[in-house]
Amino acid sequence: MKKFTTLLLSLWAAILLISCNPDGNEIPLGEFEKGGILIMNEGAFGANDGEVSFYEFAQESARPNIFEAANNRPFAGLLQDMVEHNGHLYLVANTGKVEVVNAGDFKSVGAVEGLDISRSAIVTNNKLYISDWGPYDANFNSPESYIAVVDNVKGGPIASKIPVESRPEGLFVVNNQLLVASGAARKLSIINLSQNTVSRTLDITGRPSFFFEAGNNLYLYARDASRVYFHEINKSNITISTTITVNLANATQSFALDSENSVYIITSTGWPDYNDAIAKISLNNGVITNPEFFKGSGFYGIGYRKSAKEIYIGDNNGFQGNGSVIVVNELGQEVQTFTAGRGPSGFKFRE
Repeated sequence: MKKFTTLLLSLWAAILLISCNPDGNEIPLGEFEKGGILIMNEGAFGANDGEVSFYEFAQESARPNIFEAANNRPFAGLLQDMVEHNGHLYLVANTGKVEVVNAGDFKSVGAVEGLDISRSAIVTNNKLYISDWGPYDANFNSPESYIAVVDNVKGGPIASKIPVESRPEGLFVVNNQLLVASGAARKLSIINLSQNTVSRTLDITGRPSFFFEAGNNLYLYARDASRVYFHEINKSNITISTTITVNLANATQSFALDSENSVYIITSTGWPDYNDAIAKISLNNGVITNPEFFKGSGFYGIGYRKSAKEIYIGDNNGFQGNGSVIVVNELGQEVQTFTAGRGPSGFKFRE
């Protein structure tokens, strides 16, 4: 995944093709809540043409620009994250805004403007919290990073800003505490949500980027030039209980987890060679089971489809026009390729 905050799917919804509203009444799933895959296309720097595609299983093709089609205007931003909560999707642009859409039809219900370099979002206590790097200083550092607080879950003005360590990324809520992973500072900040203030910070080995759950365990993913780290977090006291260290060079933050606790991470040598690969790692013991499960170039995002046991890889095609999606089976064999938008970077599966 490149930064999908909500990855768990409801099996009952997949079987019954229904969902429930807060009153417990069953309502039909919307057009984009079943039978396909939402593909997050980041867009190209300067063009700000990020968008969302919907790959339909029945048609075996991707419908482009579903936000623009639903709202008669382009998304107009670089799409960084797509977070789901209670029937809404929060489209986070790192160009300083968040669009809130209905998950079923992608019609906009609101937005948050006036952000700087927004990275992710989470909804809790009927409020919207957005991680933001803040403005760059003269040396392109981010000393004024913050968490933006919006009192309306459908968007609106920023009510307050909570200063945090440099370059916050992923967010997670435990016991009325907001956990913030700050990559540049290599810190984990804990915010008391009753007061909206930072209560303490923890030093983190590696550059932390996002939280994920495997079974009943909560992990913070971090990396440096030669290793990746899976920091297990004790939920009761918010401390690092154990760390799994993996000697894997050139790891990116693009990551997917399968149903057997195998982790797939994109590695890249970067410019000018761009020798990319998918490394397969066991989360149980940190062993690299295959450092080159699949090889190529231009890998930009990754996801795992549990029902088919397939890995979906976003290929940016050098940002020369639209990107593509490569589908690989559990043996590392390519089984399908289809066209997506520019810079496909993440997937949300709608079975």
